[in-house]
Amino acid sequence: MANIMIQGTTSSAGKSLLCTGLCKIFKEDGYKVYPFKSQNMSSKYYTTKEGYKISTAQTLQAIAAGLEPHPNMNPILLIPKTDKGSMVVLKGEDKDHMEAREYFKYKNILKPMILDTYREIENENDIVVIEGAGSPAEINLKENDIVNMGIAEMADAPVLLVADIDRGGVFASLYGTVMLLEDHERKRIKGLIINKFRGDKTLLDPGIKMIEELLNIPVVGTIPFAHLELVDEDSLVDYDKKCNKIEQTMEEINRELDKLSKVIRENMDINYIYKIMGLD
Repeated sequence: MANIMIQGTTSSAGKSLLCTGLCKIFKEDGYKVYPFKSQNMSSKYYTTKEGYKISTAQTLQAIAAGLEPHPNMNPILLIPKTDKGSMVVLKGEDKDHMEAREYFKYKNILKPMILDTYREIENENDIVVIEGAGSPAEINLKENDIVNMGIAEMADAPVLLVADIDRGGVFASLYGTVMLLEDHERKRIKGLIINKFRGDKTLLDPGIKMIEELLNIPVVGTIPFAHLELVDEDSLVDYDKKCNKIEQTMEEINRELDKLSKVIRENMDINYIYKIMGLD
């Protein structure tokens, strides 16, 4: 069994779509692949045929992997109900409404459930694609982390760190995120990804060389900005999409997934990703 984790320097850096694209690529290459996000917060969710709730992001990743959506893909879903509180959904079922401070203390007891769930899917699949949340450098939230470096360590997963260049400050974002991590966490980051790039890449290349030298981590992909009609769950959206308002057919979704797979294959070092997963 192999795994790979995508973490981001910010929310909406592109973690979900990169995970979706990797699920699609690994499936195309003949692997049994499974998406996993230990904890997701979103007001949008999908209800499975059995009545379980999971995030829309892991639902899309399930489709990319050729699977039916399952609560094991997203064992903890937080559905915001107020500015300070959320409905806590465990394994697809409503557990309780909790204020943020209450949940912060409670979540530590969920680690065994997360690890058991991960071990179950690990034993049944060739590759697990793990998605982080927000940023691993949110130092006020790192204690008892269960969704970024916390799960990376539980799963012993190599990490790719993605940053959004479209909003500016991409090199500072990458550098600052890595330098706020502990030494053992930095060692998990095996590659950097610059996402949503527009323009002439030759103008970006000197910066790529410098950030690689500063951090001693390779930039393994520069993904161009692409309009993809794939549903968003973040409130930070880059452009209007029909799919956020009108339900798509499976044919339309698969067509967009093919586009996503093609863009990632053409602009990321997929061979390197297989190498760090031990599948080269």
